[in-house]
Amino acid sequence: MTSNDVLSMYENLAGVSSQMKGAAEAGDWAGFDKLKTQASAEAGAAAGGVPALDGAMRQRKVDLIKQLMANDRAIREVTEPWMGQLDRAMCAH
Repeated sequence: MTSNDVLSMYENLAGVSSQMKGAAEAGDWAGFDKLKTQASAEAGAAAGGVPALDGAMRQRKVDLIKQLMANDRAIREVTEPWMGQLDRAMCAH
């Protein structure tokens, strides 16, 4: 995997995670699941490791990771209350 491949992977993951956020906010769980599968496949490219980046490329990677984390936080804000409701409903029966 080249340095450009690494940035491309993070760019793609950031885009997919943004779409996942939108799907979660819209309650589109089928779309969310499809995007989750796509994100897993994209991230699988890093299984063999990725080269270290320097300078502007490293900063871009950091920015993309921050974007991924923000999207993850927004997704959890949607899913965690729903999961709590589901857990309470399951315990009530």
